Amino acid sequence: MRSGVATATFGGGCFWCTEAVFQQVKGVEHVESGYSGGNVPGYPTYREICSGRTGHAEVVRITYNPEEVSYATLVRIFMGTHDPTTLNRQGADRGTQYRSVIFYHDPGQETTAREVVAAMQSYYQDPIVTEISPLINYYPAEPEHQDYYRRNTAQGYCQVVISPKLRKLRETFSEYLESPAGQS
Repeated sequence: MRSGVATATFGGGCFWCTEAVFQQVKGVEHVESGYSGGNVPGYPTYREICSGRTGHAEVVRITYNPEEVSYATLVRIFMGTHDPTTLNRQGADRGTQYRSVIFYHDPGQETTAREVVAAMQSYYQDPIVTEISPLINYYPAEPEHQDYYRRNTAQGYCQVVISPKLRKLRETFSEYLESPAGQS
């Protein structure tokens, strides 16, 4: 990794949703959909991940400039743009591959993640179940899963599931966005 950038890895259900959210955040240089946290050797495929038997979660790997956006801010945005109170589920997506998870890259990220999650509990009626674990592996998803929302904005899933998350992002975190207005 080049100097002046850092990496964060989050899983908040379908990676298409999480990718679309973080692509709009100031200071985020790149967002890549992938798989992490599994216990099966080798390079997992989407089909294997969807079986729920590999232990991997759908995640995004975010490359960001910490001088423009802090890790704590990224964690707050992550926690505020999905439901961290549902175990192994986001909306209709069910299974461990859709779990809410923060994979930390170093002890500082772990501490920050735990502090932010604890502070955000007061915003939710139900307990937060977001897993906070060390990053042990990461595999990029197949090309058809990259930049999904931007390439498929008119698709039904994008309109029904992702667009409302982006509206919530703009309403709640507009000061952290590249272009807070005019996007769906």
